[in-house]
Amino acid sequence: MKPLKMQSFTISLFSILLLGVCHVSRATLASNKEKKATYIVHMSKPEMPASFEHHTHWYESSLKSVSDSAQMLYTYENAIHGFSTRLTLAEAKLLESQPGILSVMLELRYELHTTRTPEFLGLDKSADLLPQSDSVSEVIIGVLDTGVWPESKSFLDTGFGPVPSSWKGECESGTNFTTKNCNRKLIGARFFARGYEATLGPVDESKESKSPRDDDGHGTHTSSTAGGSSVADASLFGYAAGTARGMAARARVAVYKVCWVGGCFSSDILAAMDKAIDDGVNVLSMSLGGSMSNYYRDSVAIGAFAAMEKGIFVSCSAGNAGPSSYSLSNVAPWITTIGAGTLDRDFPAFVTLGNGKNYSGVSLYKGDAMLPGKLSPFVYAGNASNATNGNLCMMGTLIPEQVAGKIVLCDRGVNPRVQKGAVVKAAGGLGMVLSNTDANGEELVADAHLLPATAVGQKGGDEIKHYLFSDPKPTATILFEGTKVGIQPSPVVAAFSSRGPDSITPDILKPDMIAPGVNILAGWVGSVGPTGLATDGRRVEFNIISGTSMSCPHVSGLAALIKAAHPDWSPAAIKSALMTTAYVTYKNGKKLQDVATGKDSTPFDHGAGHVDPVSALNPGLVYDLTADDYLNFLCALNYSATEITSLARRKFTCDASKKYSVTDLNYPSFAVNFGSGGADAVIKHSRTLTNVGAPGTYKVVISLQSPGVKVAVEPETLSFRQANEKKSYTVTFTGSSMPAGTNSFGRIEWSDGKQIVGSPIAVSWA
Repeated sequence: MKPLKMQSFTISLFSILLLGVCHVSRATLASNKEKKATYIVHMSKPEMPASFEHHTHWYESSLKSVSDSAQMLYTYENAIHGFSTRLTLAEAKLLESQPGILSVMLELRYELHTTRTPEFLGLDKSADLLPQSDSVSEVIIGVLDTGVWPESKSFLDTGFGPVPSSWKGECESGTNFTTKNCNRKLIGARFFARGYEATLGPVDESKESKSPRDDDGHGTHTSSTAGGSSVADASLFGYAAGTARGMAARARVAVYKVCWVGGCFSSDILAAMDKAIDDGVNVLSMSLGGSMSNYYRDSVAIGAFAAMEKGIFVSCSAGNAGPSSYSLSNVAPWITTIGAGTLDRDFPAFVTLGNGKNYSGVSLYKGDAMLPGKLSPFVYAGNASNATNGNLCMMGTLIPEQVAGKIVLCDRGVNPRVQKGAVVKAAGGLGMVLSNTDANGEELVADAHLLPATAVGQKGGDEIKHYLFSDPKPTATILFEGTKVGIQPSPVVAAFSSRGPDSITPDILKPDMIAPGVNILAGWVGSVGPTGLATDGRRVEFNIISGTSMSCPHVSGLAALIKAAHPDWSPAAIKSALMTTAYVTYKNGKKLQDVATGKDSTPFDHGAGHVDPVSALNPGLVYDLTADDYLNFLCALNYSATEITSLARRKFTCDASKKYSVTDLNYPSFAVNFGSGGADAVIKHSRTLTNVGAPGTYKVVISLQSPGVKVAVEPETLSFRQANEKKSYTVTFTGSSMPAGTNSFGRIEWSDGKQIVGSPIAVSWA
């Protein structure tokens, strides 16, 4: 999803927009004046009439029956059965009424959710525990994003053997990109623009490449985070210096460009997923998301279901809409949903005021225009503007005569952080202090500003503003301290990381886990500067940006490592291993913190906890799931046969004689929702554990201290004598009356004295 590093205006235009059209009469249709939009048509392939030799002929015939002029943009074989096309609303309704048509869905526009990391995760000290490079090099990570900058050192193929024989993909040519840009590391590159062009017109090749080439930076950053090769002496202007490498540095990478200046369109996303499944990827990494909708109407969820059935692990970013509750994207249970946490690394830059006080901030500024060694005049942007929103340093709002030669304090919000600095610089300002407001609290995200600048938290910002308003001649300077490691506590949940509960299915706990997503160093493009601003003429090989876009590919790469070590494991088993070994406390025993509140984080913030890849390689037990388990889950949601078929791509009928329950889904976490009051309510969850380790006897420990609920596990001991042996248990939650809106949190842990298999509990009262 869109990185918290604010991009140029073109990138900030990405939005979650439903490309809707208005209802019109048949008379309007007859006059051919009704506006057309892109629709994705889901077909029931088993219902194809025998008169058609091939399903594509049936698709064409169905389309021609409602429109003589409409053409198919894509036909889909794997992610769904169906096609996409441009239709009027009336034509779409008419098409949906035909036999064999499951649904006709309006296209959605998605947005991007945008190294110390290997060391922070312990990968540097555990080489003997990691799978051998030969097995990792058989794993293929597919990344759906803005494309790739193939010249990046992160995609060098030195030491790589032949491309895996399982690979069936291609390296497509286009603007500024040829088949020679792929190699034994970057083994595939495709681009998908038909949906984009059908809505917004032809790709402007003077501004972006109609090819797999990344002109934005986001896709290169995410793909190199997941599977980039090791690159020594990497840094951004000397910040975060060291060796940069992806989580699965020996894995192969295939990129699928689906995001353009105008957004990421669901018809293109589905086409890319369709190809990736057929190409033979093992992991799909998708740092993008859209508006929340039921699974059968969510293109990413639908495509991910098909990928899951093929044994492909799908990880998606949770979104950057935190710290608001119910702000998650990509919540389907067959998707691994990743939130963001911090590293133990920071980039301090202090503000020193004329009254002698110092305030800590962060910055990635490095340039020739340094501040003078002495204090400089200091002004609040709101007092140097005639605009009502002058405090935000929007374009054209500052008065140059009142800014020139001064450091300017700007409030965070609305426009990109780096653009505020550019506005100050253009008005003649010497430097900038960027102050958080209520919306951001104490969360600090570093930026490579165009002028000397630092970002401070809300508390410090308020105190600095008080000084500005009370001192007749305020002065300040900024001191840059470089890179600091060993910052504690770490990790903490990033304030921007989207939060639960899950608004689609509250009985499934999301996000699944958190991973590093703040100030992440990874590969960059040669076409834009580190800020993404058009006025930024600097060029860098690596950039530091933030967002759940960055945490998602961390888990994608870690999933590739686990897949290499355990090639027979299902996507659900890999997810379970990552979740049940995630940690929720620091080494000193204290609970993970949430930077948004300054208090303990909860499973609605961090899911199962922060990922621990070394432990995940040997989880002891896993909660496994099959496609049929997920279909039974859909039955429990009372999905119709048509809705289930849209996801399953085959006929599946819920058994009317069977009682389905969402709480029977074998998920590695527990979300419990009591109704009004909750008095004497009883909710039961059933689970099955599979032994993937040594024989052993596991005993359960429950930690949930709440007067509103009692928890009982039966049986309390599970004994495993052989590999792949399965044992089941039941958890009974008995509720007492509690005020509406109350939440309680805890854990269920199974342990044999060596392994701990942990699951979070979130209990809510409506």
